Amino acid sequence: MNFFENYRADLIASLNTLDVGGIEKAVALLSDARASEKTIFLAGNGGSAASASHFVCDMVKGASYGRKSRFRIISLNENIGTLTAYSNDVGYDAIFTEQLKNFAQPGDVFMAISGSGNSPNVVQAMEYANQIGCKTIGLSGRNGGKLAELAQLNIHVPNQHMGRIEDVHMITCHMIAYYFMEREAE
Repeated sequence: MNFFENYRADLIASLNTLDVGGIEKAVALLSDARASEKTIFLAGNGGSAASASHFVCDMVKGASYGRKSRFRIISLNENIGTLTAYSNDVGYDAIFTEQLKNFAQPGDVFMAISGSGNSPNVVQAMEYANQIGCKTIGLSGRNGGKLAELAQLNIHVPNQHMGRIEDVHMITCHMIAYYFMEREAE
């Protein structure tokens, strides 16, 4: 087998471990948040930040446009001024928690994406979200890390390869978003 066939085979194997029941629970949490006009916050680093932003775009436009009921959902990765100010003046570990302190309320949803499950800024934000009574969802990889232990609902990709983890996380986000775009449109 060549590189590309191996990559595809490993990705398919990782997809086959995906907890569809967990995805259904995430859909229910997000649906409840929309119905009760709660805010959904996302956060991640690197490729996970890009996945968080992509998911928010899908939910703000694709799953909300032209509909009576809309999602209140934002990515905490997007405000570069805030991110760099906290990184420089306080510390990179604080970039998500400090934003949650400004905006998050009990009953809101915090969804963190981390391939390792151990990114300190994501872990601290998850701890804070749990502490104030948010509902929490984690998308983790490898052994799940601290994120898997902290998230009330964790969707885990048990693979060591960051690319495959990120691939499956994005597919998970698409499954959720397209449920709202396609299934609810029926």
